[in-house]
Formats: sequence, structure tokens, C-alpha cells
Amino acid sequence: MLLLGIVAFAASLSPAPAVMSPQAEYLGTHVWQGSHVGGVSGIELSANGMDFLAINDRSVIYRGRLDRVEGRIVGVSADAYPLLDLDGETMRGDSEGLAIGPDGRIFVSFEGRARVWSYDAPGTAARPTAPFPDLGPGARNRGLEALAITADGTLITISEGTDATGHHPVWTLAGGSWQVVARIAPTRFVPVGADIGPDGELYLLERRFTYVGFQTRVRRIGLETGTTETVIVSRVGQHDNLEGLSVWRDETGALRLTMVADDNFNLLQQTEIVEYRLDGGTARP
Repeated sequence: MLLLGIVAFAASLSPAPAVMSPQAEYLGTHVWQGSHVGGVSGIELSANGMDFLAINDRSVIYRGRLDRVEGRIVGVSADAYPLLDLDGETMRGDSEGLAIGPDGRIFVSFEGRARVWSYDAPGTAARPTAPFPDLGPGARNRGLEALAITADGTLITISEGTDATGHHPVWTLAGGSWQVVARIAPTRFVPVGADIGPDGELYLLERRFTYVGFQTRVRRIGLETGTTETVIVSRVGQHDNLEGLSVWRDETGALRLTMVADDNFNLLQQTEIVEYRLDGGTARP
């Protein structure tokens, strides 16, 4: 990633007046059911909008396919594989973020003991990236949540929790070490997912919890321009606990945002797959 992009990225996350955004059209919600499905926290779709990888927060990776009728999801089929550690052994860790590199390599961020590992394919042993700095004792459940990778292979990961400055740190892997390149000002929403869209922009999925339900926000951040747009703000309770985000371009050329909900293995929640389309219509704040 160019230094200019890093500077613009950092500037875009500081407090600033809201920028008007394109209209997002809600396309629908499909509930992914299955005895092996739960806790899904990350998803990545292929360019065809059907083949996908997903992970849950108990170190399971899914490889599957979305069935569509007239572009809308009507079914899900998937195989589940355990995520393996560096020795090729089955593990049980807080896997949260998912990103697919330009070469197809799979990257996963972990929340409990902060780290990012990579995999050749589901079912293969992990490879480490650079050691991650200690995030402190309070990071066990508010550690690395969002993970994305740019077209040139630069990893970006974002902490759900805040650091000593009161901000959410944004890390990249550069020069063989993880470095904080930006900090997100705290709001009522916390970062839980991210993806780099086909337009080269960073899409940040954020969640707000209230006692009557979850609320979702997605912001588009220009890595080169420094602009920030809010493209989705859901109603409280409209969706479940959306944590994973994949941005792709459909057959019409429109950008689609596919999100997946972590049901926390709670019978009162659902593994929802939710889709929106950015159609460039009437702007909204």
C-alpha cells in the first residue's frame, strides 16, 4: 500500500462531518441452517457471488455455495473443516476475521491471543505471519475482529476494543512487523468486519448492541482519497448480529454487500446471510 494511501486512510478515520452516501437497496435475508452451523463471524464470496468461504469463532472453516434464483439467495450448502494450528493439529481458538489474498491464500485473525495466520486451503496446517504485539488483558473478547487484504497483498486488521488513546487501532503488516497506521474514533458502533471492494475501497462493518436488538452500519473508506461514506445504517433489530462482510460486483455491475450473522450458538438467534446492493441512487447521510 502506498504511503499516500496510509495517510489518507488515517485522516479518513478522524472525526469529520458526515459525507452523503449512495443509496443501498436491501435485497433480502436468508437463514443458513444446519447442525454444524453456528457462530459464523467471517465470509468471503468469489467473483460469481455463489462460491464462498466462511469461518466461525470456534475454529471451523466452511467451504460452500449459495444457491440463487434471479440473483437472490434461496439455499446454502457447505462442508465444514477444522482450522488447524501450526503443527497441523485441530485447534479451538477465537477465529474472527477472514480475508482471501490475491493468490487465493486464506488469512484468519484470532481474537483471544492476537495473531493472524494463513492457510493454503481448508484442512491444511497454518502458517504464521509476524508476531502480534500484546493487546493487553482486556483484549480477550475485544481483540482482532475485522480483517481485509488489498489487491497488492497488504493485510489490514482492526481491533473491536480501544487502546490507551480510547480509539480502535488499525494495523497493517509492513516491513515484517505489525504497525498501527490509523485509529478509529469511538462511536456507538464498534468494528467487527471489513473487506476491500472491487473498487479498491475499504468497507467497514460496524455493530451496535442495544437491549432490544442489534444495529448495523457499513462505512466506505477511500484509502487514496481519505473520504468516508456511510452506506448502510439498519434499523435496530432489523438484522441479527452481523459480523462478516464480503463486497463483490454482480452481473449488472452493481456492488453487493453480503453479510453474515454470528448467532453466538444461541437458540434465540439465527445465522442470517443478508445482502444489499449499492445502486448509486438517492444519497442519504
